[in-house]
Parts: sequence; structure tokens; C-alpha cells
Amino acid sequence: MAGGQPQLSVAVGVPDGDTNGVPSRGQALPDPARGGSVLTFHNICYRVTVKTGFLCWKKTADKEVLRDVNGIMRPGLNAILGPTGSGKSSLLDILAARKDPHGLSGDILINGAPQPANFKCTSGYVVQDDVVMGTLTVRENLKFSAALRLPKSVTEQEKNERVNQIIKELGLSKVADSKVGTQFTRGVSGGERKRTNIGMELITDPAILFLDEPTTGLDASTANAVLLLLKRMAGQGRTIIFSIHQPRYSIFRLFDNLTLLAAGRVLYHGPAQHALQHFQAIGYHCEPYNNPADFFLDVINGDSTAVATSKPEEARTESTEEHPEYDKTLAERLAEKYSNSAYYQETKAVLENISLGNKKKTKALFRQITYANSFLHQLKWVSRRTVKNLLGNPQASIAQLCVTAVLGLVVGAIFFRLTEDSAGLQNRVGAMFFLTTNQCFSSISAIELFVVEKKIFTHEYISGYYRTSAYFISKLMADLIPIRTIPSIIFTCITYFMLGLKPTAEAFFTMMFTLMMVSYTATSMALAIAAGQSVVAVANLLMTITFVFMIIFSGLLVNLTSVMSWLSWLKYFSIPRYGLAALQINELTGLNFCGSNNTNLIGNSSYQLSLMPCTGEEYLESQGIDASTWGLWQNHLALACMTLIFLTIAYLKLHFMKKFS
Repeated sequence: MAGGQPQLSVAVGVPDGDTNGVPSRGQALPDPARGGSVLTFHNICYRVTVKTGFLCWKKTADKEVLRDVNGIMRPGLNAILGPTGSGKSSLLDILAARKDPHGLSGDILINGAPQPANFKCTSGYVVQDDVVMGTLTVRENLKFSAALRLPKSVTEQEKNERVNQIIKELGLSKVADSKVGTQFTRGVSGGERKRTNIGMELITDPAILFLDEPTTGLDASTANAVLLLLKRMAGQGRTIIFSIHQPRYSIFRLFDNLTLLAAGRVLYHGPAQHALQHFQAIGYHCEPYNNPADFFLDVINGDSTAVATSKPEEARTESTEEHPEYDKTLAERLAEKYSNSAYYQETKAVLENISLGNKKKTKALFRQITYANSFLHQLKWVSRRTVKNLLGNPQASIAQLCVTAVLGLVVGAIFFRLTEDSAGLQNRVGAMFFLTTNQCFSSISAIELFVVEKKIFTHEYISGYYRTSAYFISKLMADLIPIRTIPSIIFTCITYFMLGLKPTAEAFFTMMFTLMMVSYTATSMALAIAAGQSVVAVANLLMTITFVFMIIFSGLLVNLTSVMSWLSWLKYFSIPRYGLAALQINELTGLNFCGSNNTNLIGNSSYQLSLMPCTGEEYLESQGIDASTWGLWQNHLALACMTLIFLTIAYLKLHFMKKFS
């Protein structure tokens, strides 16, 4: 016996004859074909670099998140318990191959073999924050997962049968055709939403299912129902691993295996119902009717009533006398007690036996993502979901169209029936400047395109639902066509005829095309700035500042020919400049503003007439604008090139953004 601990004859403190799926010394690992997978982790250490300070005064320091963590997760309910900051979520993500591998060391084996490179795609992972599309029904969300995660060899009928089976298995039959719910529309309950999340991961029938804080945001009764569901699933031979903060007793008693963490150290790993026995052996006695989970956390935090009256204080004195150079923390002392226990010795022996069978040493650096379907299949289903989401949540689109129509009427009323005189020239240029500026600022709404769904995209991408390109293209089609193209058409139709611009079809469609190009370019810039961002306000501020500087160099507020040469190059980055120049060329060429009806000049003197450009071409020349046909289309070409550059930047930022926690 070690330290007065009871001698255990099989692995991890399980009584004789009942290994509960965990191989003891000399036992073979279970055959996954006959049910269940065993995940073992060996000497897991994880360090991160923490930055402190501000700008030039930033300092970096290494922080140890996990230290020498070992254990076995077998078929059943495997709980990772610990206080906030204990490292339980980090351990869960590492086991699920979803943690940034930088600073990570150790080995993770599945049934004694190295963890597959695409393990994150073949296992199931339910994130803490629900990542289902609220505008879709429960059935539609499950069908989306089945369409993208099941291979093309599985027929449509078989996929539907799989969806129906999961709906029945999870008790979602009554709400199968109800929308999950958004901030605007009421949907299913919190427990049903959580079960929908679980169902999307069960589509592929994974042998190992991970859950991050599955009871977060649920009331006690609903949380208990979710854990009972997981218990039934575990009874079918599935290995379920989850982190949890402070479960009540009715939940705690369902656990098969418990891993207790504090400050990145393992304080206990073994059968959940033997945890109290371990703590009692080292001097911590749980009071009658006290929830064991609460008791463990109280002990770790040092505020349990049992702490002051039990042996740990004596153990602390002995430890300090042996090592007077430092006073160990409570977590370190508890970790040492566990490392001296029979539970740890048996676990270590099993892990060493498994390691011997795995001669090839592995490193937990797994980034490979595999896809079950082709790019076109992914694009079809992601686009279909995006359109359904747009139709199911039309508030923003309808508001945009209404604002565009009202604004078009206001602009048309202000600049109604422009005349061909000095005032008409001024009003034409002012109206075109306003139209261009409005197209730029209305595109700021595109900032939320990737920010709002960032968590959904990150989870689905890592799980192998679709490629970044399929998601990117589908979102572009859903945003550019209804939110950018249609408002531009409406805006042009209202303002063009109210302003009384050139009565030719060519000029009308050229203006419409110009406003579309300005909107596309400004939207692309918004996407390039916002892609990968987590805070909408920051991206909004950057967009606003950028547009303000662009407007200065648009050609109205200052004559660009008079700007100093060391600043004039900034005009080439101004989106409004290209749009305003194209609109002016389209409208002003061929017009005469010094006719006999011109009565707006002061004194109507010939001197003042000589100062004012009489033709549109003269005005354009004074502004440094090429009035030729090529001058018109080179502005459109510049906008097209800027659009492609900004979209490329947005895609690259989305593709290479950090997708690991």
C-alpha cells in the first residue's frame, strides 16, 4: 500500500471483476468494432505565451496551463471537474485536437494507436455556446449536418432516416419542425436547443463525443435531463468526455469516471464514486448530505469546513520542513497526495503498458481537416442554408430597402428637376457626391457578415463541414445580390428621374452600374477589415475613419489638382473618387451651363461668365478628370480591381484566422 491507501487489484481503482471498460495490466484494449473506444493521454503539458502591458510596453511571459497530466477515458461518462481557471476546458480541447498545438507536448492514443490526424473531423464536439442556425428548424439543422458530414455514398433516403432516428433518440419529435429561435423570434427551449447541438454531432455516429460545459445556461431540471440523455448514450458503448463546473448531486452520481483538476494539476483521476474515498484517505471528510462536487471544489479553494479540522495542515508542515525553500500551494500538495496514491500508480501502470505497444512516438500536432463531400456539394448546401437564413430573418434586408427608398425620395425632392445653369452644375455635382457617399456608408452593414456567425463558422470548419471557400462564396452571393444590388437599382430608379438627368438609356444604366460598383467595392473593403474580427465596434470605427479620409480625396471637398504632390497619391485609394468621377463623366459631358437662360450669376457679367466653365467637359477638365469614354470605364476598372483585392484579403484573413482556442 502507498500512503495508507487501499490496495487495488485492477486499473484506476475499479473493484475486482468490474473494470468498467478500462483495461488493467496485461488486458487488451477493447475492440472498437464491438463497441467503445478508449482514449489515453500521456504526460500532457501545455504552456501559452501571455502578453501584458500596452503597445510598446507589452511584455510576454509563459504561463503553464497543464503540467504532466495523465489519464484514461473509457466508454461511459467521463467528467472533467475543476474550478474556474483549473485547465479543464484546455484539457478537453487538447483531447479533442482543437487546441492550438503551439506549446503542447505529450501523446494521445485511441485504443492504443496514435490519434488520427483528422480526429477533430471524425469525433463529435459540442461547444459551450450553442452553434445552430436559429432561423432553421431542428430537422433542417440536422439535415444540414447529415448532408455535409456523411459521404456522398450514403443516399438521400438513408440520410433522412438517420436524421429521423436521431430526432426520436433525442426526444425531439414534438419540436422537429419548429425553428430553433433567434433574438427576434421565439424558438425551442434551452434543453431542446442543447439536444439539437448534440444531435448534429451524432449524425456521424462518433465513438467519442466531447462536450464543453453541457449544462451552461440550463436550469437544474433541464441540465439533469441532458445528462440523463448522455448517460443513455454512454450505455450504448460511446465514450463521452465533458467538462463541467459545479454539478448537483443528481448529475454527479451519473459520472462513471472523474478527473479533478486545479491549477493545471491532476488531483484525482479514477472512478467518480471512489473520489470521496481518496479524499478521506488524505484527511478530507465530506460532511453528511453535502454534494461531493461542491465538497471537492471547497477543498480546492481552501474554504471547506473539513479543511481546518483534518490532516492536511499537518501534511503541509511536514512538506515545508522537508523543503524550506518554498511553501507549496494547496493544489500542489493535493496533486502530490494523488501521485502517491494507489489510484495513480494503477493508472500509470496501465498507461505504461499501452505506451509499450505504441513504439511510434506521436506528437499532438494535428491540423488536417478532411471533407466528406466535394466543393460544389458544400457550396450548394451552405448557399441553401444562407438563403433560408436570410428569408427567415428578413428584418435587416427589409429595413435596408425601406431606408433606401425613403432616402431616394428625399434626395429626389431636394435636387428635383435640375436645371442647365450654374446652380444646376453645382446641384448635379452635389447630388452625385451624396449618392456616392451614401453607397459607401450603407455598406458598413456588411461588417457583421462574418463577425456574427464567427463561432458557427469556426466550429463547422474545424469539424469538416465545408471548405472556407464554399462558405465565403455563399455569404458573398447572399449579401451582394439582395443587400447591395437591389438597393442600388431602387436608388437609381427613384433618383434618376426625379433629378431629371440625361434622358438616355445608356446614361441611366451607366449610373446604375456605377452605384453598384461603388457599393461592391465599399462592401469588399468592409469585409476585408472585419474578417477575423470578434468585436463589431472596432471594425465599425476603422471603416468610418477610412471612409472619412476617402471622402476628403473624392474630388468635391478639395480640387485634387491643387493638392501637394506628396499627398496627392492618396486619391488613388479613394473609392468615392472613382464613383464620383464616373458619375460626373456620365452626366456632364455634352451639357452647356452658360445658355441664355442662365440668370444665377451675380450681375450676369461677362467676367463672371468667363470664370465659370460653360460646358461639362470644361468643368471636368478643371477637376483633372478625363472626359473620354476610356476615362469613364477606367474608373469602373479601378473599382473592379479594388473589389478583387479587398475580397482576396477578406478570404485570406478568413482562411488563416486562428480557428483553435
